[in-house]
Amino acid sequence: MSPTLRSAAGSDVGRRRPMNQDSAGTTTRLLAVADGMGGHPHGEVASAVAIEVLLDLDQRLPDDLGEVDLAAALGEAVVEAADRLTELAKADPELRGTGTTVVAFLVDGGRIGVAHVGDSRAYLLREGELFRLTRDHTLVQALLDEGRITPEEAAGHPRRSWLVRTLQEATPVEPDLFAVDGRVGDRYLICSDGVTAVLDDEALREVLVSVTDRDEAVERLIELANEGGGPDNITCIVADLVEDEPQDNPPFVVGAVAARG
Repeated sequence: MSPTLRSAAGSDVGRRRPMNQDSAGTTTRLLAVADGMGGHPHGEVASAVAIEVLLDLDQRLPDDLGEVDLAAALGEAVVEAADRLTELAKADPELRGTGTTVVAFLVDGGRIGVAHVGDSRAYLLREGELFRLTRDHTLVQALLDEGRITPEEAAGHPRRSWLVRTLQEATPVEPDLFAVDGRVGDRYLICSDGVTAVLDDEALREVLVSVTDRDEAVERLIELANEGGGPDNITCIVADLVEDEPQDNPPFVVGAVAARG
């Protein structure tokens, strides 16, 4: 029996933002979170377009993904989303400069393709150990990689959210694309930085280990992020790779598009 994905998702505006610019979508084989860039015009439109294009990709892919390069398919969809944003901005000048982060999984049994751009994150919990699968596309992460600042300085850096790579209109998009070999028992977290700006990796691991119910784990992460000040919109997906018969995930929607199960 092939491994099957089970997921739960949730979103909250947080405590300091007037609206939710995050979008997300889930199906039986697609998980995606997009965080519209705060301070930019209509970030909610950019995030919704990204999720809509990814859901469209899932609809047009064959039922059997055995011959599909999962990461490459996601990469093509991310480029398509950027092109669509560019066309929208040409028609509506108010959308110029709009952009979003994206993290997306496309899953075929134990094969998982990942696309990532920006500072939303994906994690893998395996046998109690938490691994960060994505690398933030931020100025602070670049400084950290170069050894110019310490992890402690990075955590409190005033420009920690300064993005150096995004999905943005009129800008070539360069997502990180890679594959993950999934195992039955793996747990995955995909989240916007409204979660990780407040909770460090150990706090995330504690929730993912101790709260076995996926819906309750999502609720707990959102609760803790708000208790920590809720400085940004909060969106997360918790997914388990299980050995079971395929079935539709419960519908989930945040933003201007609907999840399709």
